[in-house]
Order: sequence, then structure tokens, then C-alpha cells
Amino acid sequence: MQRPYDLPSLSSLNCFEAAARKLSFKAAASELNVTPTAVSHQIRALETELGQQLFRRQHRGVELTEAGAYLFNAVQRSFEAISDVVRDMRGPVAEDDVMVLASTAVSSLWLTPKLTEFWLNHSDINVSQIVSDAVDLEATVDLSLHYGEFPEGDESCTQLFQDRICAVGSEAFAARYAITSAHDLHRVPLIHITRERHRWTEWPDWLSELGAPQPTGKRITVNNYMIGLQMAKEGVGALLGWDGLVGHLIEAGELVALGSESVVSPQCFYIKVHRRASAKAKKFRDWLVAQSVTKLDG
Repeated sequence: MQRPYDLPSLSSLNCFEAAARKLSFKAAASELNVTPTAVSHQIRALETELGQQLFRRQHRGVELTEAGAYLFNAVQRSFEAISDVVRDMRGPVAEDDVMVLASTAVSSLWLTPKLTEFWLNHSDINVSQIVSDAVDLEATVDLSLHYGEFPEGDESCTQLFQDRICAVGSEAFAARYAITSAHDLHRVPLIHITRERHRWTEWPDWLSELGAPQPTGKRITVNNYMIGLQMAKEGVGALLGWDGLVGHLIEAGELVALGSESVVSPQCFYIKVHRRASAKAKKFRDWLVAQSVTKLDG
């Protein structure tokens, strides 16, 4: 019997939508809880059925072809429409007023300390967090916090702040390696952060911006900024620190700046409002933005 809609497999469309939205088969696989190979097979089957190449495979990811962008626009609008109808049919449910997605570092060092102040003046709004460094869970939250290039033209995103980045470590570490400036850092153990949801600015970029030599010392790699921060406190190595995240630790003497140099972060911290966001979620967003503006003005 002929189907009333001329559609390919819904599984392949689901894989395609996730891969196109994230421009990554690996990230799509993580979201869908399948393997990257399974996503790749679904995409190739869809491309074969349509007789069109939907992605250009690049060395460090994928990008949409013109045909892929055309299909993605239609699929995303359709999924959003279905999601809205389903949400309306389910009706109101007992849940948190505001759900925020943040990395461990941004939650621990920036967001969580601000919640107490927010609740003192807005006790009627309950804010909860999903803290994740590796998994993208944006579909389940009202707001998400990001570090990266600001998506110009995206009205759902608002910049919070753009920090300066300095090198930090323990006082004992600075003395042990006789560090007085950024030009001393190439020869000392450096802590590198990899595989987080954010792509943190890295040591080669920072040193190059200052005209300092590239790293030749011991490389220490961790996949979580907070672990790297604890290692820096314990004198294991030097770490790059954003003043909005680690400034209070320097003031408290838990860390010291390794030299006086700093650079303006090439990327910014920003907040994104998602489709499910309520008026209370947007009110919390506005409050966070106002706090950031106050910080900058101060």
C-alpha cells in the first residue's frame, strides 16, 4: 500500500537532523546514544535514497552541502512543530521553573555563586542545573551557558562577558620554576584541557599572542577544567585562567598570576535561550546579563 507521505526512514532523518545541527557525527551519536558508525550508515543510506550529497566530510568534522542545508531547514522546522504540539498536548507538569546547562567550571566558578544572590531577591523562581562537560543536553533545558565564538545574528543568544586570560599556578610552583613572565612558561609543566563541551583557549594560542616561545616542557592533559584547576592549586603545573572564573581564587591567595601578562579572550561567554524557556527562565537570563554588565562597568 502506498504511503501518504513521500518520506525516507524517520530514523535516518533523526540522525541527519542531529548531525546537521551539531555539524558532527560523533556529537550526534552521543546525543542519540548510538555509535558514530551507526550515524554514518544512516546518513549514507539517506544520501543514497535522495541521490544527493548532504555533507562534505572534512578532516575535523563535517559541513552541510547546499542540498543538506535545504533539507535541514525543512526537517528542523518540522521537528520543532511536532515538539510544540506534543508539549501542548502533555500540558503543564510539575517541574523546575528554570533548568540551566553549564560546564563544571562555569557552574562551580561563576553560576552557582550567583544563585544565592538571585534567590534572595527572587525566591519564587526555582533554578536547577544540569552540569555536563562532554554531553550536549540542550534539548532538555531552558538556558545554556557557552564559551566560544558569539553566534552573531542569533537572537536566542546574549553575550555575558569577554574575559582576559592569564597564566595561573601555585605560589610554590612560581618560585620553584622562577617564573617572572610569560616568556618563562614554555619550559615548565603546562596543564592542557581537552575533550570538554567548550573548546577552551589553548596554551599555543595564548603564548603566540604574547610573542612568547611555544611549549617545550612537560604536557599534562586532563578532560575537565576543575581537575586542571585543582592540579594548578597543588603546584603540579600552570593553567590558563579567565579572570571572571578564577579572579576570586587569586584574590583569596589560592592561586597566583604567573607574570603580569594577559590577553583578551578570543571568545566570549554567552547564554542561549531555548524554545522551552518560560517567562521565569527569561527573567533569570535578564538578571544574569545585568550582573555581567555591572561586572564590566565595575
